[in-house]
Formats: sequence, C-alpha cells, structure tokens
Amino acid sequence: MRDTYAETKLAILLAGRGLIAKKGFTGVGLSELLAAADIPKGSFYHYFGSKEGYGKELIEQYVSEYLQVLDKIFSPGDMSARDRLLTYWGHWLETQCCEMTEHKCLVVKLSAEVADLSDDMRVALYEGTQAFMARIAGLIQEGIDEGSLHTALEPAKTAQMLYQLWLGASLISKLSKGRDALEGAMDVTRRVLVAP
Repeated sequence: MRDTYAETKLAILLAGRGLIAKKGFTGVGLSELLAAADIPKGSFYHYFGSKEGYGKELIEQYVSEYLQVLDKIFSPGDMSARDRLLTYWGHWLETQCCEMTEHKCLVVKLSAEVADLSDDMRVALYEGTQAFMARIAGLIQEGIDEGSLHTALEPAKTAQMLYQLWLGASLISKLSKGRDALEGAMDVTRRVLVAP
C-alpha cells in the first residue's frame, strides 16, 4: 500500500510510462492504464482529472527525472566538460538503439503524436526540450571556459543543433530498427565538439 498522495500519484505515472513508451499515448487505453496501476477508474480521475492531464503530468515527471540524469552526468568531476558531453551522447546512443522500451526517450516517442492532440502536452514537451538544451549549452560554455572545447562554438546554437540531430537520429533509428543513424550522430557530435 502506498502511503501518501504524492507516492500514489508517482506510482500511477510510472505504471503507465512503460506502456506509453512502447505503444504511444493514444495506443494505451484507460483500462490498460488502470490495470497497470492497479487502481479503480475513480481514483485515476481523482489524481489526474483526465487522460490528457495524466499525459501532461507524465511528461513533466519524465522531464524532471531526465534533468536529474543530466545533472548527474554533467556534474563536475575528473572528466572535462567535453568528455561529459560525449558520455551523455554515448548514453543516448546505447539506450535509444536497444529494444528495452523503459529506457526510450518519451520526447522522441510522443512529440509527433501529441503535438496536434494536446496543447498542454505539446507545451510540456517543448519546455522540457528547452530545459535539456539549456543544460547542454551550459556544459558547452563550461568546456569553452576550461579549454576542453573550441572557443568558436556558440553554446546555445551548438546545443540546439546537437539535440535536434540526436532527436532526428533517434527517429530514423526507430524506423530502421538499427543503430546506424545514432552512430552517425555520434560521429558528427565528436567532430562538432572539438578541442581548441
């Protein structure tokens, strides 16, 4: 039994996340969400109000969790900023090319599907991607400042270009069921993130 409102709500979000990562938002019916979360219909509406409300909060929870992962990977340590960036992209390559749906990026999975379906979900995804790119830009600036990245790089534009490259490569990887597009993105990323 879950102890608090917040714990129960999080458990419901996590129960549906794997299903949605595999089948998409519209591919998962409410009855399937209820069964996965082991809750009655009334409880679902008590926590979320609607399936769209659930989707918005699922995206917000995912963004929050993803930012924590970025903060952990990007935190100062023994590696240069450049090496931390390459570690991040390497992590993306390994988690997005495999068949384990629980590691799949919800931004990749849901962006095209919900952009026209729900303005609230679209805004949550957009704000999340802006936050991700801001973190990446900050680490690029750190790399320039410490001397591990070339001073010609413009942090915000470089972060945007690389993030968009990886989103596109992830989509092509889904279509091809292979890792060539992601390997290509890694090659480009290494060439862009050059040392001085």
